[in-house]
Parts: sequence; C-alpha cells; structure tokens
Amino acid sequence: MDTKVQDYIASQPQDRQQLLSNLHSLIVKNDQTVTACIEPMMGKEMIIYKGKQMMKYGLANGKNYLSLHVLPMYMHPTIYNKYKALLLNAIFQKGCINFTTAEQMPIAIVEQFITECALIDLEKMREEQLNRKKIAKKK
Repeated sequence: MDTKVQDYIASQPQDRQQLLSNLHSLIVKNDQTVTACIEPMMGKEMIIYKGKQMMKYGLANGKNYLSLHVLPMYMHPTIYNKYKALLLNAIFQKGCINFTTAEQMPIAIVEQFITECALIDLEKMREEQLNRKKIAKKK
C-alpha cells in the first residue's frame, strides 16, 4: 500500500481504519485500471483512484459517515439501481454511497460492484457524454 494512503488511513478514527483499509485493498485488487493518491475533493482530502488521469473512485471519511464515490455508477443507471437494491442499508446519492459500518457494505457485494465498474472505460464514457451534448445542441 502506498505510504500516503497508509498515512491517510492511519490518521482516521480507529474504528474506521479497518473498513477503509479493506475497501482500499478491494478497489486496487479488483480494478487494475486505477492508481490511488491522496487529493482534495469536495473540500477535504480523500483517497482518489484515477484511471487515465480521471477520477474513477473516491474513498473518504466524513464527520458522520464514510463515502465511496463511484463515477461509473453516476453514469450508468443500471449499475446504480442494481447495487442500490443489493446494498440496502447503505445510503445512495447520485454518485456516492454513504455508510458507517462494514455491515452496510458487505465485502462480497462491494467486490462484485468494483469488478463490474472496472470494466467501464472512463475515457470512452466521457467521449460518449460529450457527443450526446453536441447532438443535443444541434437539435
């Protein structure tokens, strides 16, 4: 594990460190297209997982909960709906999942989720989004 990521996790409350560590390991193991770094996002530092210089995931400790930001989920309603139904005790926002306990984020389901998201090419997804906007402007 990268030293900066280790330091970030070690700086979090003791009761959240293992869950953060487990989720971090799961992401880097199951999505070989990303690398982890510590960067600010939404006014706080978090672990950012980038692929092709674009954020794909973010893992953060908030005051009242942990958050897993997932860009592929934001752009794919099918993935969003599938995992919202499977992770019933987690709180889903447009592009992130908020949770406080490991029970809300069962490792087997999260591993399946990340494995599915790993197949999504962010660059291609961005190109498709830009093309849709160009087409919409022409109409």
